[in-house]
Amino acid sequence: MPGTKHAGDPQGVVDLKLDLRSPLKSAKNKNSGFLDGSPSELPLLEKTNGITAFQALIHLVKCNMGTGILGLPLAVKNAGLLLGPLSLLAMGLITWHCMHILVRCAQRFCHRLNKPFLDYGDTVMHGLEASPNTWLRDHAHWGRHMVSFFLIFTQMGFCCVYIVFLADNLKQVVEAVNGTSSNCHYNETVILTPTVDSRLYMLGFLPILMLLVLFGNLRILSIFSMLANISMLVSLIIIAQYIAKDIPDPSQLPLVTSWKPYSLFFGTAVFSFESIGLVLPLENKMKDTRRFQAILSLGMAIITALYIGFGVLGYLQFQNDIKASITLNLPNCWLYQSVKLLYIAGILFSYALQFYVPAEIIIPSAISRVSKRWALLLDLSIRFTMVCLTCE
Repeated sequence: MPGTKHAGDPQGVVDLKLDLRSPLKSAKNKNSGFLDGSPSELPLLEKTNGITAFQALIHLVKCNMGTGILGLPLAVKNAGLLLGPLSLLAMGLITWHCMHILVRCAQRFCHRLNKPFLDYGDTVMHGLEASPNTWLRDHAHWGRHMVSFFLIFTQMGFCCVYIVFLADNLKQVVEAVNGTSSNCHYNETVILTPTVDSRLYMLGFLPILMLLVLFGNLRILSIFSMLANISMLVSLIIIAQYIAKDIPDPSQLPLVTSWKPYSLFFGTAVFSFESIGLVLPLENKMKDTRRFQAILSLGMAIITALYIGFGVLGYLQFQNDIKASITLNLPNCWLYQSVKLLYIAGILFSYALQFYVPAEIIIPSAISRVSKRWALLLDLSIRFTMVCLTCE
């Protein structure tokens, strides 16, 4: 026993030091039980100001419910009345399963490395380092850079699509103003009044987008996500009440189509599930990460059910006349023109959430290379440059 050694004994000094260190080591092991459900002190200290489970659910639903849902009726047409819904269900389950694997892997490495959270790049790098393949272990850092690159590329692509959607839909509303009536009982061809180029509409949105991307906190962005969810939900309810009444006879619709149009279905459906880039950022920012698995399951169940119902109803109502966006099939009256305006508001509020992922990858890395004096200026410069790039 080290306690029986005399203070002057060198061996006793060594044993005493070891005894003083051992409680810290055991406490560290005790607090690192991240996967076993026991709370970890370090994550709790880091996440006292994190987002709640409800805020995480709002973000998860919002980052899925984008422009892709408006093209799902055409996607169902390309797959078939039976194959379309089954394929959407399968893709929803596969997406949910992959998200759970991703979260479990990140949590396991957090537990092993005693870290409060890991981002995508770190998760991939540590996964490759644990691989039995020597070449993968030696080049693990490549995986980190590749994942970061593709995440930036994907999320910036979503931002580009959002800006094009904003400009084109506002342009359509403005050009159809003279022919828009209050009578929604008939749908006639409207002669559009040409206005300015779509790029000028993009330029008009630019100052608003630059203000929105200044909010880099998920707690604040949850307010924008809530507003976006409300505006999009109202617009989808307006569309649903139109497409759910007086549905024509569907007996002539094909249950399964050929492989060529099915490939078009696949592209639209994959684009609709937009939330993969935000899964780990949301999990990392939650106050209680143990609840994220349930939130993820609930959110994906809501989204998948919404996608299937909306896609099938839209196809049943318009059948072979369904267009690329279901808003183009709606009557030209102010009630249904408001759908476009509501969706414009929803997509506008969603831009900052999609922008959050590439900003979190690029900006901290850039700021770490300069002094604190220039950090804020560099932060703002990068944000504004990224917004301008998505408008080009």
